[in-house]
Amino acid sequence: MVNESQVEAGKEIQQRTGKTFYFATRLLPERVRHATYVLYAFFRVADEVVDAEETAPPAQQRERLERLRAEALGDIETDDPVLSAFAELRERYDIDPDDVNVFIDAMAADIEKDHYETYEELETYMDGSASAVGRMMTDVMRPDDPETALPHATALGQAFQMSNFLRDVGEDVVERDRVYLPETSLDRHNVDRQQILDLKFDQRVAAVMQDELRRTEALYRDGVAGIEHLPADCQFPVLLAAVLYADHHRSIRKLGYDTLSTTPELSFARKVTLLVKSSAYWAIWRDPVAVFKAVSVVPYPEDEGFDADFGPGSTPARNSPSQSRVSGWLRSLNRWDSE
Repeated sequence: MVNESQVEAGKEIQQRTGKTFYFATRLLPERVRHATYVLYAFFRVADEVVDAEETAPPAQQRERLERLRAEALGDIETDDPVLSAFAELRERYDIDPDDVNVFIDAMAADIEKDHYETYEELETYMDGSASAVGRMMTDVMRPDDPETALPHATALGQAFQMSNFLRDVGEDVVERDRVYLPETSLDRHNVDRQQILDLKFDQRVAAVMQDELRRTEALYRDGVAGIEHLPADCQFPVLLAAVLYADHHRSIRKLGYDTLSTTPELSFARKVTLLVKSSAYWAIWRDPVAVFKAVSVVPYPEDEGFDADFGPGSTPARNSPSQSRVSGWLRSLNRWDSE
């Protein structure tokens, strides 16, 4: 059985390296929260193997990842508390070994791959690095109808990662010499990858960012539409995570789309503001899509100026009968828009 020290070890790793996700994780019920700490710690341990490129040669990184794979799948014993806890959780929640494998494969791809030709190629990478994470989280939450919930979890996992990519364009270049903006997106606006590597921002780069933000916001709409299929005690924490990650788009637009020279961050005050706003709407509506639409910066088809050039579309918010009665005082919450 996963013990308290293993849970605390995972919690410490998430608190230190994943502040936004940790903020939302604390609202999950204990049965899911503790498992999430362990899952996140495993994800981070694998990611740190790849981030050790300055201290470990590629062959050694690959060797370490293969050992992590074997330990996580229970093929070999481990004395690492994170890996042993994850292996136990994988069995308890019947986490698909294919998701573990595709996740490790994605981490291995980061060892030498530094750019992606198309969004479809990037999407394949994200199936392991992000979508598999969403699927594992869904396994832990144990929805009544996992087959219905899983496609939305996949979309939401990709949305979170795309928001991170778009926030960290300059950081990924400086720290990893890596560009996650698809080459086809760059080509569409006559931007050469070398320009990104040289950290030279202009309006053509801004146009690329605008395209990718729209594509990512379509993923949010699809992902949030499936939150209603999660257990009731998990819905609000997942919704809050979506609101928080999507709020990076507000910061990116506020910077004029220049994340080559600056990496925007959500302050603690901003997170609390979004928590309060989301809680207020949730207390009245209990509708993930309606609350997300009201609180987040992600546009919906009925919004003025909506542009659906990218992405698979969206699911419109459903209007609750109580919305019109309470919208007046709730709308005042939207004035809380400072960092």
